[in-house]
Amino acid sequence: MRYEEAVQDLRKHYETTGRRDLEEADYRLQNLKSFFAGRRIVSIGPADITAYVGQRQAEGAANGTINRELATVRRMLRLAYENGKLLRLPIVRLLKEGEPRQGFFEREQFEAVRRHLRDHLKPVVTFAYITGWRMRSEILCLQWRQVDFKAGIVRLEPGTTKTGEGRTFYLTSELRACLEGQKALTEALQRQSGQIIPWVFHRKGKPIGEFRKAWKTACKTAGVPGRIPRDFRRTAVRNLERAGVPRSVAMKMVGHRTESVYRRYAIVDEAMLREGAEKLARVAEAATGITTGITGRSALDARSVSV
Repeated sequence: MRYEEAVQDLRKHYETTGRRDLEEADYRLQNLKSFFAGRRIVSIGPADITAYVGQRQAEGAANGTINRELATVRRMLRLAYENGKLLRLPIVRLLKEGEPRQGFFEREQFEAVRRHLRDHLKPVVTFAYITGWRMRSEILCLQWRQVDFKAGIVRLEPGTTKTGEGRTFYLTSELRACLEGQKALTEALQRQSGQIIPWVFHRKGKPIGEFRKAWKTACKTAGVPGRIPRDFRRTAVRNLERAGVPRSVAMKMVGHRTESVYRRYAIVDEAMLREGAEKLARVAEAATGITTGITGRSALDARSVSV
């Protein structure tokens, strides 16, 4: 059994089980193909995995990216083993990854990037900035049947999300404006072309695929190179924290199952720390009647110095 046959089995497995977005899987398989193409999978061992890792590191790939690719190899080999096409499973060890990314967008940074994207991508990133939903598996595949303007919600059905749970996001004024604008554009295009367009986000009626190059260029031009679309997920979490939304509610809105994952994205910056100190000072003032400042001495301190 050669690598190409194992890839076909893996793609078929993903298609039938729906456990992986095929576009995402194909992107990873593209990098693997350049190294393993034509190889018999029985010949793949730890030394080959190490050589592959070395090649990807030399190309500048991050350990996290390489690990996602190694996980694809491991799943492919295990599937071949389960199907009786491989007698033994080679060891595939993952690399140590760094701390979770700390990237997020301030409002002006988000708007700067959006200005440098093409028109069909602007509503996509607006939706991502507000909701924090996953780009490929939850936003780009969103359909109009999931948007209810009358009820003021956009929803994901159970079984279609990473956690398997359904999700509802109530429309803010900005989100409603974004979706209503997209709806008007879609209806105009449908009248013009005579075709039905089920997707919320599209390019002239066609689903939007990968836009890595356009994204990278927009970020660089906007002065925030190195950002990734997933940073919108962290940004939405932080914005909900700033707005004082209860964590249990925010988790349901963004789609986090556990608080440990949610806390990993809840980035606390200096502004949030200062706001917390100011709230604490106000509570102390109400309880004691003593005016305090978070950067200066309290009134009691001043009196004690003057005595």
